[in-house]
Amino acid sequence: MRQLIVSLPSLYQKTLLLLLCLITALTIGFFTAHLGSIVPITIIVSTVITGLIVGIFRNPKAGFIATISYCFLFFILVREAGGVPFGIGIEILLILTWVAIWVQFKRYDWSVLNNDLVYLMLAWFILSLLEIVNPAGASILGWLQEIRTSALYPILFISLSFLFLNKNKHLNFFLILVITLSVLAAFYGIRQIHIGLSPGEQKFLDEGGASTHLIWGRLRVFSFFSNASQFGVSQAHIGLVAFILSLGPFKWWKKICLLFVSAILIYGMLISGTRGALFALVIGGIVAIFLSKNYKILIIGSLVVMSGIGVLKYTTIGNGHYEIYRLRTALDPKDPSLNTRFINQQILKDYLKTRPFGGGLGVTGFWGAKYNADKFLSTVPPDSYWVKVWVMYGVVGLTIWFSIMMYILGKSCGIVWKIQDKGLRFKLIALCSGAAGIFFASYGNEIINDMPSAMIVSISWAFIFLGPRLDRELLKPNQNAE
Repeated sequence: MRQLIVSLPSLYQKTLLLLLCLITALTIGFFTAHLGSIVPITIIVSTVITGLIVGIFRNPKAGFIATISYCFLFFILVREAGGVPFGIGIEILLILTWVAIWVQFKRYDWSVLNNDLVYLMLAWFILSLLEIVNPAGASILGWLQEIRTSALYPILFISLSFLFLNKNKHLNFFLILVITLSVLAAFYGIRQIHIGLSPGEQKFLDEGGASTHLIWGRLRVFSFFSNASQFGVSQAHIGLVAFILSLGPFKWWKKICLLFVSAILIYGMLISGTRGALFALVIGGIVAIFLSKNYKILIIGSLVVMSGIGVLKYTTIGNGHYEIYRLRTALDPKDPSLNTRFINQQILKDYLKTRPFGGGLGVTGFWGAKYNADKFLSTVPPDSYWVKVWVMYGVVGLTIWFSIMMYILGKSCGIVWKIQDKGLRFKLIALCSGAAGIFFASYGNEIINDMPSAMIVSISWAFIFLGPRLDRELLKPNQNAE
């Protein structure tokens, strides 16, 4: 009898919960019948958003990890759902993460932000803010859109990386996450070329994407990235990272897995038809060979790189394969696309002679066509992020930006050169080489300012600048043992 009495409240609660669920289901069904599928979609989205916000405030690091993943995947939503500016989701996640951090201010070691990388990115962000008063008079809406990728993302991602990802286990997690998502992108791209496009992807081609993604009747695979150029260079970038890691002092099965992953990603690079990806591989490879500090690798690696370029430049081997033929055109000085870029750069040079501060953020490229169609600079495609910086910031801004990039790359190489732990050294060589490859590949395309490369490069720099701290963390147990 006593057990029955004790169980009554529990039975009552279960019955009440069942009734509430039934009433909720009937209510949703009623409104869905009258208002359409917007009702369940709104409920699902609201539930996910609420859960995400609660999760971020309980563990801000989870918000940062979600942002990293979102930077890879959000273009699936852009193409398949449409109608919503899903790109703004990056800022929403970053802002929520920062708010959650400030709420828990005392939990974090803010001294890690006291370094030259953060100061340089902050200075570039301030300069970009000042571009709003550029005398050329570009649209404020264009400036607002462009500053996100040009200056806001780098400072936010780098700062959060120093706060959250400052241990060796975080470096390992980041590498695994980025490599996994890149392999997923490769298989997604392979599906596009061998099985077919989704309705959203076909719509992307029909609405203008075909002009740049259907060359000689062949699809330039873009996977779930913004375009084929970003996909191809990103695949080359992470493919190089995986290959360098496969040479490190790790277990044999990890080496085999990394070599296999590298091969998949290089195939992803080839089917993208992105010629600029070749330079990400070559420049990144040269940096890796230099940082190896191994004369044998230096000589053999240099010979391999020069031989590969020589085969592409001076032979017709592999021309029967579209992917190799397309890659070979990157080394052809008579290529029409290359000469068109040189002509455009000469036009821009003449126009910018009297504009040392450029035309302002958002005056060229996609946002230029949308918000500054009345400006001359919006009519000349930059076809390069280096050129885009020159057009927007002028020769003054380009000089400052290039100097910042050279300082970061130079110091990164110096840091990696001094790392003592072999495993950490190979990981940072991979990140440094990949970032260098992305930077130089951005001369041919807008890469370093697009996702996910912008995010990966920013976080890679943070890990490299944290290198001495990570090295001490690994060497400390050995020092104690002595």
